[in-house]
Amino acid sequence: MPITALLISALTKRADLINPLINPSADIAKTDCFRVFHGTVEGVNGLNIDRYGDAWLIQTFHETLSETELNSISDVLVDLFDLPIVYNDRSNKNSRIINQLELTAETYSQSEQVISENGILFTSKLRHEGQDPLLFLDMRVGREFVKANSHKKSVLNLFSYTCGIGTAAAVGGAKRVVNVDFSSFALAAGRKNAELNGVESVCQFIQSDAFPALRQLAGLKVASRGNKKLPSYPKMSASQFDLVFLDPPRFAKSAFGTVDLVNDYQSLFKPALLTTKSGGMIVCCNNVAKVDKEAWFNSLVRCVEKQGRSVSAVEWLDCHQDFPSFDDNHPLKIVVLTIA
Repeated sequence: MPITALLISALTKRADLINPLINPSADIAKTDCFRVFHGTVEGVNGLNIDRYGDAWLIQTFHETLSETELNSISDVLVDLFDLPIVYNDRSNKNSRIINQLELTAETYSQSEQVISENGILFTSKLRHEGQDPLLFLDMRVGREFVKANSHKKSVLNLFSYTCGIGTAAAVGGAKRVVNVDFSSFALAAGRKNAELNGVESVCQFIQSDAFPALRQLAGLKVASRGNKKLPSYPKMSASQFDLVFLDPPRFAKSAFGTVDLVNDYQSLFKPALLTTKSGGMIVCCNNVAKVDKEAWFNSLVRCVEKQGRSVSAVEWLDCHQDFPSFDDNHPLKIVVLTIA
């Protein structure tokens, strides 16, 4: 089936997201950022198309679009909403953007924009010093959950990136939000997000490797790998939170430890659990497709029990329908554990 036919079919399935932008209503909180074509499931592996505020973002991860294909896709999108189109070709092995844009599109792609998700404002820049967009759209369900469950609570947001979760928590009425990320660039965007929503007074932004931050908050000693001298890191006092959000990358290595979602999620989960108050919630995320959902969940429960605690409630958060999956088995797994 031609790409245009597949795209038109995908757009039809997203009428509940598109129609409120065609006929806005004051009664519906604005959402102008969502996926419009999820190629892996909808017919073109490695092709993703998103609405990001007042722009369309096309990304390819396996094969570069031909000029004819790009023009055909653009015609369908512009016919729906006449917005700037940014194409990021990330089909190299390292997923870095490899294509140049014409001047107008390039200028727009590097300009700061503001997007809206359920009425929460976020900064957006479709090309910047990193590679990924500044807001991961598949985590909308996580931000919705946190906003709805943070009123008058303390929230720890680990691997916070641009602090979308932390911003949602603050908008939801959290009394304290601590965002932890190693990237100063990401945290700067997080500060802008807080300012856009007028919640900067309750948000903290800690630039740190997650391991020393977590271990200090958990009241544990910060240790190095192989007894090597440790780099400097921010000093933090032990503290517990009503809600802890843990969304690590697939793999990362530093002097403090290794993040490995396939083989060793527990090295992060154990100290994160210690920072979770009795009766509090810890939201765990794993975005590796090959990790079995039930096996991963069972390993989390065993960790809780080994600490002499128990799980009193479980809630799975499923990605919204603009991120379809095969047999409802989405690569991004999100589970909320209430800890007794």
